[in-house]
Amino acid sequence: MNIHEYQAKELFSTYNIPVSTGAVAFTKDEIEMAVSKVSGPTWVVKAQIHAGGRGKGGGVKVVSSTADAVVEAKKMFGMNLVTPQTGPEGKLVQRLYIENGSDIKKELYLSCLVDRATSKVAFIVSKMGGMDIEKVAEETPHEITTVFIEPSDGVTADNVTKIADSLNLTGSLLSELDSLIKNLYKFFIEKDASLLEINPLIITETEKLICLDAKVNFDDNALYRHPEIMELRDPNEEDEYEIEAAKYDLAYIKLDGSIGCMVNGAGLAMASLDIIKLYGGEPANFLDVGGGASKEKVTSAFKIILSDPGVKGILVNIFGGIMRCDIIASGIVAAAKELQINVPLVVRLEGTNVEEGKNILNNSGIDIISATDLDDAAKKIVELV
Repeated sequence: MNIHEYQAKELFSTYNIPVSTGAVAFTKDEIEMAVSKVSGPTWVVKAQIHAGGRGKGGGVKVVSSTADAVVEAKKMFGMNLVTPQTGPEGKLVQRLYIENGSDIKKELYLSCLVDRATSKVAFIVSKMGGMDIEKVAEETPHEITTVFIEPSDGVTADNVTKIADSLNLTGSLLSELDSLIKNLYKFFIEKDASLLEINPLIITETEKLICLDAKVNFDDNALYRHPEIMELRDPNEEDEYEIEAAKYDLAYIKLDGSIGCMVNGAGLAMASLDIIKLYGGEPANFLDVGGGASKEKVTSAFKIILSDPGVKGILVNIFGGIMRCDIIASGIVAAAKELQINVPLVVRLEGTNVEEGKNILNNSGIDIISATDLDDAAKKIVELV
């Protein structure tokens, strides 16, 4: 789950993590009030969307008067902001953050994430802040340092020293960095974050460290422990199909193709998407119904797939381990009858009660195309679509 920059900064402040001060506008009518809460002498107007690269798309403006701040904010509110991370369709700006400008002496990069290879939290830092870290990694990888935190030790003096050396921080900035890293780590662990990124982390002219930007992602599987984080969810920033799928505990991600997919198991789902592309098709979604889907869950999955107007055919690929093929077949038949599916439907079943499942499909009176294996299923649905 992602949150907005202003929300991340509000959370940071509760952990004594230094951030710039600002105010939020949720409507155009609130813009002047938000601007008046910021003292200046420089105002920064920031679009609040779940995507990076806002400045490149015109989503960040720096001005030197309240009047200009209001003008720029009113221009920005409601605009369709296109950035390198939104794709060409962009995102609608429905929230603005107006904050105090800062006297920037140096821009740094800092992020914290879970490193799956080592099963540890890692801090990634670079002196090359304020620019695309992907470009830095590609062109000057030696400018990036990764520091792993031992879970049993937490942040140690040696960890902080390695980060400080990488960022060339000395003197009073060392103690500030020590506090910053420890507080960020505490926040990361206690809130079950999966990623936080600060770009830039700035050194001010008065030798202070401030998080000038803040991007935070949280582990969806841990949100039940954090109702205060759940309240920060902005459904306007999420795909409507994914929101609907979450209601039925379905793992769904919308893609750009025309072949809807319903599979059980993430690995099998990925393999299904790959083989569709191998034969020249394009998947319309990733949808994992899980290991114990009921008829109702299968019907809900079909409804979500068919609600995408780009779907021109459906591939169902089920391996019945925990899930029984006859239950899936009954769900497919019930969904097909209720929804009156009018696009090609290819079904491959294998595993527990597979013969019972195939009999249910064959005797349903519905135009369902059977496949012998995944290769056969992919060929058939691509040809039909």
